[in-house]
Amino acid sequence: MSKLVAFAAIQGGYKVVSSAEGRYKKALDTYNADTKIGFPNTAYYLPVIYSLTGMKVETLEDLKKPLAFARGLLPPHVKGKNHLPYLGPLLDAGMAAIFSYEILEALRILDQPDFYHPEEDPDIDAGKIWVGPADDTILRKRGVEFVDGSAPGFAAMVGAAPNPEIAKEIVEEYQRRSLYIFCAANHNGTTLIDQLLEAGVQIGWNTRIVPFGPDISSAVFALGFANRAAMAFGGVKPGDHQKILHYNKDRVFAFVNALGDIGTEWGVAAAGCVNWGFPTLADTDIPEILPTGICTYEHVVANVPHDEMCQRSVEVRGLKTIISDIEIPCAFGPAYEGERVRGADLYAQCGGGKTQCTELVKMADMNAIEDGKVIVDGPEITDIKEGDTFPMGIFVQVAGREMQADFEPILERQIHHLINYIQGIMHIGQRDISWVRISKAGIEKGFTLKDIGVVLHAKFHQDFGKILDKVQVTLKTKKADVDKLTKTARAEYKMRDERVEKMTDEDVEIYYSCTLCQSFAPSHVCSVSPERTGLCGAYNWMDCKASFEINPTGPNQPIEKGECIDPVMGQWKGVNDFVYKASRGAVTHYNFYSMVTDPMTTCGCCECIAAMLPSCNGVMTVGRDYAGETPCGMKFTTLAGVMGGGASSPGFVGHSKYNITQGKFIKGDGGLARMVWMPKILKEEIKERLEKAGKAMGIDNFYDMIADETVGITEEEILPFLQEKGHPALSMDPLIG
Repeated sequence: MSKLVAFAAIQGGYKVVSSAEGRYKKALDTYNADTKIGFPNTAYYLPVIYSLTGMKVETLEDLKKPLAFARGLLPPHVKGKNHLPYLGPLLDAGMAAIFSYEILEALRILDQPDFYHPEEDPDIDAGKIWVGPADDTILRKRGVEFVDGSAPGFAAMVGAAPNPEIAKEIVEEYQRRSLYIFCAANHNGTTLIDQLLEAGVQIGWNTRIVPFGPDISSAVFALGFANRAAMAFGGVKPGDHQKILHYNKDRVFAFVNALGDIGTEWGVAAAGCVNWGFPTLADTDIPEILPTGICTYEHVVANVPHDEMCQRSVEVRGLKTIISDIEIPCAFGPAYEGERVRGADLYAQCGGGKTQCTELVKMADMNAIEDGKVIVDGPEITDIKEGDTFPMGIFVQVAGREMQADFEPILERQIHHLINYIQGIMHIGQRDISWVRISKAGIEKGFTLKDIGVVLHAKFHQDFGKILDKVQVTLKTKKADVDKLTKTARAEYKMRDERVEKMTDEDVEIYYSCTLCQSFAPSHVCSVSPERTGLCGAYNWMDCKASFEINPTGPNQPIEKGECIDPVMGQWKGVNDFVYKASRGAVTHYNFYSMVTDPMTTCGCCECIAAMLPSCNGVMTVGRDYAGETPCGMKFTTLAGVMGGGASSPGFVGHSKYNITQGKFIKGDGGLARMVWMPKILKEEIKERLEKAGKAMGIDNFYDMIADETVGITEEEILPFLQEKGHPALSMDPLIG
């Protein structure tokens, strides 16, 4: 490694730390020492500092300690008599700069509270481009994608490309590989985000192009996101810096692309990223750090041509990505799933309450269909005028020697994602409430409705080739045909739902595991039974059964219940044996039907978290969509941070929204009748099921008895309401014996 690299980076470290100290002094002259400071709507304080040191920065006074820590990390300046190696001091300087950048950004938010706009979908027209640090709601939603593999990693891009066309080409190549692109800094006053907007590219969390900020200091938000993912989903404790950094190197596949001239401040930022195992690739002629050591392969690579930037980056990071090569005129990949087709961009649409749009997958006899055949029965998009609406029915027939009727809803559920993966096409909903919006840009590229069939055929074969031999797709666009398909589909949906709803845990001897989230929460083992859906809400018992049959070595493995140890709490010997083995000895047992006594483990992917409210003799639950305070004293993000790493936490449990109204929900603690509070957004979403469950319990107005945030957000505030309503929890046996 060149002495020049170490010299420049260490000089940069001193410069950045001094800058932070100067800004801090100015802040103390302006504000009181007890002034609150931090990143909005997050339970992780200043996340890089908190995760690596355990220091909780809540006030200006609290900044003094991490600033001193950063100053202490700075190594001596490189002198002529020094000799190799320089990597250790360089890494220390880099970490000092990263801490200082986070402090600078916290001070910026204090001074300019409206500088960042933490929205998933930035309001570009209003000039609200920069999103700043992700709040905890976004972290939970997006972090899950790094758990299930739909996001294999991220490219942290700083600076700007030579022109908008090159910027677009590089970014779209990353999108095709399903990577996130975290953007920060500028080169000579121009940012990559400016270039992408000029090229007509949609930006925001929804398209995986995240505009963190215009300065190099805002690159720290990418590292903060990675560290928060390790704490939220991996259960790594704050202050365990070795586990945090190793976790990121081994599980969060990220790298830096530096576009433009690299000065000392960029150089020390790159050195800081090496601590995470994130290498830097530059398009300029800078000194390289090629030997392996901290990173998987090279640490800093220079002179990378723009047309090789993407491929070279994933190679250096040791990342394996797959590009779906499908013969349609539009780009295709998960990164386009969050694209929005707004009014000004809209060419035509179907569904969404304007027309009927229905989707159905049905098994067919092998000889009844032709593989690869796509039929558009009715007007094509070329026959439809701009601004028009049209009905559509998507009827997919599949056949295979290993295909079963149970697999139909698994395949049908993929239609939403796969249509959304087409650049310029937006899909919302499923079943008979789908909504498809087609953009003018898609039409300009040559998109037709037939391309939907091409995508479904190719991806069904690619993802489910083990069970499928033939896939035929028919797209119906004549109203009478769509109405006929819808009637057939609704009968199928009803039959499927009733089959699962009528099942009980006593009906089967086999449950199923789901270990998809173990990449982030190693000790978590989710057990799925007919009356206990997966915590994430994506898997019920039938889904897991089908998944296992499709992929016998996958994450959904059969669990023999074995001897029943406690039928009220829901504990079986066979399940305990499986959980002990699957958690590598970390968890010996748990109960399916209790949150008070040895509850099931919880991961960060759960839809909801329930908690005890002792003063009300009941429980509450909160979903990830609600960002406010709750009567247990913790927001969803705090709850998930405490227990979301795979812990069994008595008094708390993660669960799905659907599980709330299943028959065995916290049966061991008194059941659903214990529910005294939930956010209004969740309460409204499951209103029909709550009312039905209430009547089954003999409580006609149970829905109206449940408090929400409009009643109060503390136990003291909601107790009078519960007493007035005569909530059954108040007269039940004490929740804690």
